[in-house]
Amino acid sequence: MKPVQWLLLTAILLGALSGCETIKGVGRDITNAGEAIEDAVR
Repeated sequence: MKPVQWLLLTAILLGALSGCETIKGVGRDITNAGEAIEDAVR
C-alpha cells in the first residue's frame, strides 16, 4: 500500500472507533457496516 492509503485507512478506523462509546458499540458498528455492504452488493 502507498503511504497515503495507510493514512486514509488509519484516519477512517480512528474516526469509527472514536465514535463508539464501548467495545459493544464497536461490535454494533461492525455489524451495521457489514449489513450495509451486503445490501449494496445485492
